[in-house]
Amino acid sequence: MLHCSMESSPTESTRIECLDGLRAAAALWVLVGHCLLLTGWHLPVLGDPALGVDLFIMLSGFLMVFHYQLRQDKEPWQRPETWLKFWTRRYFRIAPLFYVMLFIALALGPYLYESRTVIDGFLGRAPQAPERFLDGSLKNIAAHLTFLFGLSPNLAYRTPLPDWSLGLEMQFYAVFPALMLLVRRFDWIWSAIAVAALGGLAVMILKSMSVHFPMPSFLPLKIQVFLCGMLLAGVLARRQPRPLLHLALAMALAAIPFGDGYGLSKFLIREALVLGFFALVLYRMLPGVAGKVARKVAVALGGGVFHVLGELSYSIYLIHLLVLQPVAAFVIARYGDGLAAPLRFAIVLAIVLPVVCLLSFVTYRVIEMTGQQLGRTVLRRFARRKPALGTTPAE
Repeated sequence: MLHCSMESSPTESTRIECLDGLRAAAALWVLVGHCLLLTGWHLPVLGDPALGVDLFIMLSGFLMVFHYQLRQDKEPWQRPETWLKFWTRRYFRIAPLFYVMLFIALALGPYLYESRTVIDGFLGRAPQAPERFLDGSLKNIAAHLTFLFGLSPNLAYRTPLPDWSLGLEMQFYAVFPALMLLVRRFDWIWSAIAVAALGGLAVMILKSMSVHFPMPSFLPLKIQVFLCGMLLAGVLARRQPRPLLHLALAMALAAIPFGDGYGLSKFLIREALVLGFFALVLYRMLPGVAGKVARKVAVALGGGVFHVLGELSYSIYLIHLLVLQPVAAFVIARYGDGLAAPLRFAIVLAIVLPVVCLLSFVTYRVIEMTGQQLGRTVLRRFARRKPALGTTPAE
């Protein structure tokens, strides 16, 4: 993915510093949040990994629009050929690592289920459904290989991976060309309002039919969060940007109570996420000291360890539960109530974080980079075939 810096103006930027750091923060938020949940220690904000996923979703909405704007001269969005290129890039970015981790997770399912049973028993929680760990049926595997699992309440949360969000992400990619064509026709504000309204209507229909998703894996449940990121990216391409209007609408959308449970604290944190994202991405539009401070933070988030962790963020997200659950179960079985919850959390995190980062580095180099290269190869072959089809190369 692109990392980033506004060296000229917001509308001309090809690099935005803070995105690497924000991706790293989202991945670590999810990892730390799950460590807290599975060791029985509660901390506000950090203890809610769903908020880290929301940050990932907002980043995805922003990045898809940002990439679209960078390529729109070479790849006009009116062409179905451009949509095919977009879907090919996203498939090879997501699928290779997911497929490998899916089969590893299913193979480890009985061991992971045993670990989770130890954790839930110790913490006095309702046990996990066995099929989430043990369902190796052809139906379940086929639904995950085709990324259709997020559309089914029965299949959306049926592997040991936190992959419900990947089904959601693929639904977003599927409709993204239509969303951008809508924006071209009706502008950002009215398009975002219309899409959010359609999402709300879909959610109400589901509720009237008593359809419940165990996780918000169905796009209408999270479309408002994608739209938050899309709206902020939309400011960058406008000749006469209206940043405050885009920000106000993004904050209104972030307040829509769909998807995960909403309370006052979650509402405030989501609003803070939108404001912080706005400040870091559009710091040149902030006055005085606020702009200077936001710029320093954005630049700091773009380099060093933040850049490395940002590159590893997808692997960290997919891998961490496969390591965390056995480690947490071992510490609980070995020490039980002999450790206070904060110390139990610290021990588990100290083991899990370096192991997950090391494994993520390996999978990033061996699987993710190979998959992305394969995607570029497919696109180059597609481009070479176009003259024979009587079309003009786009690149």
